[in-house]
Amino acid sequence: MKDIEIKGMVSAHAIIAITILLATLAPTLFVGNYSVYGTHLVWLYSCCSAVAAVNIALYALLGVSPTPKRHTLSYKVTKLFRSFMYFGFSCLIFHGIVVLYGAPLIESALETFSFAVLLSTFTTLRCICMLGPNVQAWIRVFSKNGAMSIWDTSLQITTLCSVIGAWFGAFPIPLDWDRPWQVWPVSCTLGATFGFVMGLLVAPSWIYWYRKHLTYKSK
Repeated sequence: MKDIEIKGMVSAHAIIAITILLATLAPTLFVGNYSVYGTHLVWLYSCCSAVAAVNIALYALLGVSPTPKRHTLSYKVTKLFRSFMYFGFSCLIFHGIVVLYGAPLIESALETFSFAVLLSTFTTLRCICMLGPNVQAWIRVFSKNGAMSIWDTSLQITTLCSVIGAWFGAFPIPLDWDRPWQVWPVSCTLGATFGFVMGLLVAPSWIYWYRKHLTYKSK
C-alpha cells in the first residue's frame, strides 16, 4: 500500500468535508432568515447538491471510478440511466426503512424523503462514483473481507458512520425538551452529516494506522 494513495484519500476527504461547511454557509447569501433549523430543507438540499457534485468530480479525476468497458454513446447513456435509477431506488428504500422505524407516513412526507435523499447521497452515490452502477460490486465491498482497495475500505467506513450517525440522531426526538433541532428530521440529518464527516476523517487515519495489516485481493 503506497502512502501516496492515502495522501490522495486525505485530500479528497478534506475537500468533501470543506464542501459540506461551505454548503452550510452559502445559502446565507441568498436566503433571508436562513438557519439550519428554520430553513432546514434549504440546508439539506444545498448540502446534498454540493456533496454530490464534488464526489462525482473528485472520484472521476482521481481515477477511482471504474473504467468504461465500452466508449459508445449508447453504453454511456445506459450507464448514466442505471446510475440515476439506482440512486432513485435507494431514496425510496431509505424512505421506506425510515417510515418502518417510526417516521410519519403521510405528515412530513417531504421531510422524510429529503432525509432519504441525504442518506443516499452519503452512501449510495459514493458507491456509484467508486464502483459504478454494479450491485454485485456493492455486495462484494460490504461483505466480509470484500474490500479490494483502500477506497473500498473508506466506503465501508463512511457508509457505516453515516447510518449510525442518523440512528443516534433519532434518540433526542421523543424527549420532551421542545428544542428546534428536535423537529423531524433535523436531528437525524445532522446526525447523519456528522457521522459522514467523522467517517471522512476516521477512514484515512484508520487505514494508515492498520496499513501493515490490510491485505487486498487483486481485482
